[in-house]
Amino acid sequence: MPRIKKTQSADNFFENVFEVAKLIPKGRVTSYGAIAQYLGMKSSARMVGWALNGCPKHVPAHRVVNRSGLLTGKHHFKPPIAMQRSLEKEGIKVKNDQVQNFREIFWDPSTALL
Repeated sequence: MPRIKKTQSADNFFENVFEVAKLIPKGRVTSYGAIAQYLGMKSSARMVGWALNGCPKHVPAHRVVNRSGLLTGKHHFKPPIAMQRSLEKEGIKVKNDQVQNFREIFWDPSTALL
């Protein structure tokens, strides 16, 4: 697995968020908080969301949801239904903005990227 250099500056934090998001396998999701925890900034879930709001197009931000599996970031996609459509193309079922079988398809970077 690639090693991500965990640093505290805002620019590097955003880059680290992008690098982790690029490692989320197709057909899986993770949470803002799981990425923040992996990067050593457990209470920075909102900052992860902020980073993903402005991420490059090649970063699969659609695979990052809130801790309950809700598509809370969908309003940053154009149109907002694009987040759900991208997940469904990967075989992830979404109903009422909620990822179905969330626990089964959850990808935890803290255990996957040892």
